[in-house]
Amino acid sequence: MASIRELKKYINNVLGDIIEAVYIWELTNPEKDTKKSEAIIDEAIDTFDDLIIKVNLKDVKSKKKHFKGVNQELEDRGRKLIDKINALN
Repeated sequence: MASIRELKKYINNVLGDIIEAVYIWELTNPEKDTKKSEAIIDEAIDTFDDLIIKVNLKDVKSKKKHFKGVNQELEDRGRKLIDKINALN
């Protein structure tokens, strides 16, 4: 990531796309129960909050390593959310 601002935008875009995918699934499957899909949205919002808090930490020893860790956590948690979306039926 080039900057903290870019990392925050990336977090917002990735999790926003995941939430959008859930809404699309809900619209294309109106007869299905939305409890699981709403739980995925809640988890995406919690993930966003957690990652933004980590990005805003001031007392980190190695900022570059810290931000790479945040980026990796976003990738891991995002992949899990996508897997949950794909498992909706």
